[in-house]
Formats: sequence, C-alpha cells, structure tokens
Amino acid sequence: MACTQPVFFDIACDPSIIADKAVTALIDEACLTPKPALVDRRGSGAHRDLDLDTMLRSARSLRSTFLELACAAIGEKPSQRLREQLARIGREGEVAMLRATNGSNAHRGAIWVVGLLCAAAAMSPLSDPSVLCAQAAAIARFDDRFAPSPNALSNGARVVQRFGVAGARGQAAEGFPHVLEAGLPALHRSRANGATEDEARLDALLAIIATLDDTCVLHRGGRVALEAAQSGARDVLQAGGAAQPQGRAALTRLDHRLTELNASPGGAADLLAATLFLDTLPRVD
Repeated sequence: MACTQPVFFDIACDPSIIADKAVTALIDEACLTPKPALVDRRGSGAHRDLDLDTMLRSARSLRSTFLELACAAIGEKPSQRLREQLARIGREGEVAMLRATNGSNAHRGAIWVVGLLCAAAAMSPLSDPSVLCAQAAAIARFDDRFAPSPNALSNGARVVQRFGVAGARGQAAEGFPHVLEAGLPALHRSRANGATEDEARLDALLAIIATLDDTCVLHRGGRVALEAAQSGARDVLQAGGAAQPQGRAALTRLDHRLTELNASPGGAADLLAATLFLDTLPRVD
C-alpha cells in the first residue's frame, strides 16, 4: 500500500521506514537466542504450533499492515475515529498473519502493540520514545465500537477478566510502562556495560518479564507459572544478566522451568519487539 496524500516526510516519520523498522523488530525478537520458553533459533520453546520459519513469515506478512497503520495516522490526532480505523486495519492484519502461518497466532499481540507505535511514529515529528508512547496511549484510551463481542474474546482478554491484570490493552493505555521503564533502560544499561547486542536484548526481555503480569504466561500456567517467570527473570538479572556465566546459567534454568510449565512469555516478547522498534527508529536532534 502507498499513502494516498502527497506528503513530504521527515526520515523519522516516513511510513515506509516505520513499517520496515516494525518488521525488523519482530524478526529480531524472533531470532534472539536463547529466550526462555519462546521460539528462537534453537526451536519452538513451549509452543507446538510455531517455529522460527513461521514467525518470520508472520513478521514479513505484516509489513503492509504496519505501513497502512502509519499512513492512516499521518496528520491526525488521537480520536475515536482514528482508534477505530487503526483497529480495523489491525484486524485485517490478523487475517493476513493467520493466512501466512496457516492459522497459528504468531503476532496478534504485536500487531496491537507495535502497530499502535507505528501510528504514533507517523503522527509525531519527533521519535522520542516517551512522546511516542504517550501518543499511542492517547489513541488506545478511546473505545472501539466495532471490537469483537464478549463471546469472541481472545485468550488475553479472558485472562484479563479472570485474573484482573492490565493485559495488552491496559499496557497501551498506560503508555507502555514496561517498555519505557524496564525494556529500554535495561537495553541501554547492558550495552553501556559492554554486553553484546544479543545479551543486551536478552536483559531487556528479562527486565520486562520480571515485573509484567504476562497474560500469555497466565493463560498457559496461571499464577504458579507467572511467579516462576518473574522470579526466574529476577534471578538472571541479579546474577549479572545474560553477559555473565552465572546469569546465563540462571537463564537456562528459567528456560527449562517455563518450558516444563508450558508457559511462554509471549506478552513480554511483544513488548521486547516494541522496545527494539523504538530503539531503532531514526532520531531527530
């Protein structure tokens, strides 16, 4: 898809760049190894219907969705009309994703999380993460009158009702605090301390897992699995993170424990993709 209006874009908010960066973030998250109980280069983790090839097909199938989301937001301000337009585009993106994956849910949460940030990036002349998260939150707080009926709720929505947690929609409405206050700081701190890029990204993921009420984990294993995920992630970070031998050993233990519980932290993975997306957007000084 191309944007319909003839607009001259700053490089920071060019819809094509935004869409490319969004797809790259999904690919980088999927390929990051070793992640606890998540699909990566080693295998399928706790998943039976997903593998790395499927994740990559899904990510690439979403470029047109991210492009359309960015184009729809150009020149707009947060509103119910924009919220509902983005939701419609996102639901169409889900159809494309499911077609690419033969019915497996690889990136439903990421379409919402990263997709909102794509729209926010197209709306703002600056790519400061806090500005973009605030813009995304302002959009997310509007109602979608065309949302699926309660009988068609996703697993995540049912978990929100059952356990009283914020979920992906609450995370967006709050301005993605786990991205701004956990993922990005951990990523930058680990880089500054000499970690490799993969080690820094793993530390960012673990910082998110350590405090997130992950609806994917809750859906698969309840409170027991959530406690195992959060405490295990804290153990890795307290042992020095993925760059240190003790941290790496703790990460292996966390991986084994969550795989045993069939509890994949997919919500944290979506927020890591959002973290990577924001981190790699071109900056305007």
